[in-house]
Amino acid sequence: MKRQECADAVDREMAASLLPDAAVWALGRWWNENASACADGTPGAHTVRCTPGRWTQIAPWPSALAPTSCGSDAAVSRAEVASAVADALRREAFREALVATYVWGKGKRGTPGGSGPAILHKILAAQGLDAALARAVVTLSKHGARAAYAGLQRVVPGFGPSFFTKFLYFAGKAVPSATGPQPLILDRVLARRLRFLAHTVGQTTGHDPDGSIAARVWRDSNWSPHRYAVYLSFMHAAARQLAARDIWPSDAPPDLLEHALFTTPWQESG
Repeated sequence: MKRQECADAVDREMAASLLPDAAVWALGRWWNENASACADGTPGAHTVRCTPGRWTQIAPWPSALAPTSCGSDAAVSRAEVASAVADALRREAFREALVATYVWGKGKRGTPGGSGPAILHKILAAQGLDAALARAVVTLSKHGARAAYAGLQRVVPGFGPSFFTKFLYFAGKAVPSATGPQPLILDRVLARRLRFLAHTVGQTTGHDPDGSIAARVWRDSNWSPHRYAVYLSFMHAAARQLAARDIWPSDAPPDLLEHALFTTPWQESG
């Protein structure tokens, strides 16, 4: 079989088997430990800490975030970012929506003049940014997450999928897609979770004995639109799997699984 045929075969096996028991048990433990923090069955309360004073060069600055004059750390939750993005999109303030999602995504990793603020400053200075973001929101609404992902890939220098999927995720809360699964965040950590699963499935089935295909398709960045679509399909199905096993809220959205998987390396516990 050709490499792409093997990759497709592994994808089909993963879609059929979904999460292995080790992952299910690990995620069950995660839910038992975090149920009170996610009492509504969503990750809306998921909070990160950031240091607004490290982002003084960034504008426009969302009012939902603590001001950059703040001399200490501040906390911001997914629900607060979702509200800020919804408000910004109503005003067609696409840059403001982007800043809210980017700062939340970086959290404490944003340092003065460092990778977070410096890269975001370059992204905001890029030609065509407003048009690209506006087009992504419209595409998401009309044609779905995969098309919106494809429309942003390699369009704005420095704005890679680990962060533009955060923009799409929060935009999807305000402007749900008319077709296909709703967008989710995909970053290096989550790709590595899926890589481990694909490697295991590939070895078991013989489609990818050495794990080279899993390493290629679930690499650390620059995933293809097809790979993003595979990811969304898998995550939505896996969320239903967990609900059916009665260890997960029956109506929990797939972003609860995304949040849980980010901190749950089942290969170390199973």
